[in-house]
Order: sequence, then C-alpha cells, then structure tokens
Amino acid sequence: MSSEKLNVSVVLLTKNEEHNIDACLGSCSFAKEIIVVDDESTDGTVAKAKTFGAKVFTRALAGNWGEQQTFAISKASCEWVFLIDADERVSPLLAQNLAKTLEQNPQKAFWIQRENHYNSGRKAHGILRPDWVLRLLPREGARVEGQVHQTICSPFPQEKLSGHLIHFPYRNWEAYFRKFEKYTTLSAEKYESQGKHCGFVNGIIIKPLWAFLKVYFFNLGFLDGKIGWTLSVYHYFYTMTKYVKLYSRRHPDQSL
Repeated sequence: MSSEKLNVSVVLLTKNEEHNIDACLGSCSFAKEIIVVDDESTDGTVAKAKTFGAKVFTRALAGNWGEQQTFAISKASCEWVFLIDADERVSPLLAQNLAKTLEQNPQKAFWIQRENHYNSGRKAHGILRPDWVLRLLPREGARVEGQVHQTICSPFPQEKLSGHLIHFPYRNWEAYFRKFEKYTTLSAEKYESQGKHCGFVNGIIIKPLWAFLKVYFFNLGFLDGKIGWTLSVYHYFYTMTKYVKLYSRRHPDQSL
C-alpha cells in the first residue's frame, strides 16, 4: 500500500474508551483525517485520540447514537467517510482493499464483514457470527438514523467489500452486563416511541424462547461450546428483559 494517506475521514464516537482507542486508531493509519466525537469521557480517551492527530469534538450523546454519528460525519472534510467503533480494528487485508477501492473512486457505499471475537478468541456462530455493516461511503448525503440499532443511510448504490473488521464486543462479563442493561432499556424506549404492542404471552414467553432457539440451533451457537451456550441463554434473557421493560411501560397499572 502507498504511504500516501487516503482521502477518507475516519469517524469515531467515544465514551471512556481509553482501553480501546490506541488499537482502534492505530489500525486506521491509512486515513488522511480522524474525527472523534467524545461524550464527555472522564478517562484518557481524548488525550490518546489527539496523539493520533484526531480532531476531537466534545458533545453529549443524550441517548441518540444516530444524531451523534450524523454530527460527526458533518465535521469530516474528506470525500469519503469510514465509520468505526472503538471496539473494532481494521484488518491488514481490509486496509489494502480500502486503498484499492478509493483509488478507483467509485460512487458507491460499501458493506464490510465484521469478525466477532470474545476474550477466548474468534467466534463464528450464534450471536457472535460474522455480520455485515455499512461503513465506507461517500460523505455526500451520508447520515445515520435511530437512537439504538441505528441505520446508516447513503444515496449511493451499495455493494460488499472484501476484508474484515475485527470486533471485540465484550471485553469481559462486566462490560457485557453494562451493555445488557443499557441496550435493553434503549430498545424498550425505541419500541415504545414506535407504538409497538407488547402482550405478555407473545413478548415475554414466545419471543425470548424463539430468540434462544434461533441463535443456539439455527445460527449454530452450539458449535462455540461453553461460550456459545452461555451467550445464547443470555440472549434469551436479553430478549425477555427488553420486552419486560416495554410491557411495564405499556401497562403501568398492571403487575407481572
């Protein structure tokens, strides 16, 4: 790969990511610009980001990831933006393919496969099976919608790009349970704002059971051994918890 920086702005949102940011931004050395929008971190996140030459903007997330990411995109000055999370790393092959693609300057947006790892190594099944995320796109018209499980929007045609993002979604069980609590609440809030109905039988009995069966059997979570079983069971409780929270919001005068 040429040592010349690519005409792309790496866009990253942070909140107390001191333990992640070195490896994340270190894998993005190909980029001409790094934009970091920080949600009032209290650790060394901002100082570390600046050592990579990042342009750092402090802005409260206020529970709206899509709005925060759209704001970050608006601060980018390069023709292309590459969206990354602090717990992700750009693989060498992906960096090479990014360079080749941008040399051709296609007017397209690109999906990239994410390879998920836990602390015991790469996992390929269940809730940690590889997934595709839209991450490389022209800055023109790019925006992000949704408070949680956001949608990245681009007016350009889309296709897949080879190479992987390496993803470390859970550093340890404490991090897992922090995300569990945060995202079950955000999901319930999202469903409530959409007027989604939640009955006891369907939402709290059937949906969690189906969630477990899907990730453990149909998505082959059992092939990941003990961690596959454990995460599949917790996916059952994750699904049940978000619907319990929604049920309590939709039926405040009823007890379970």
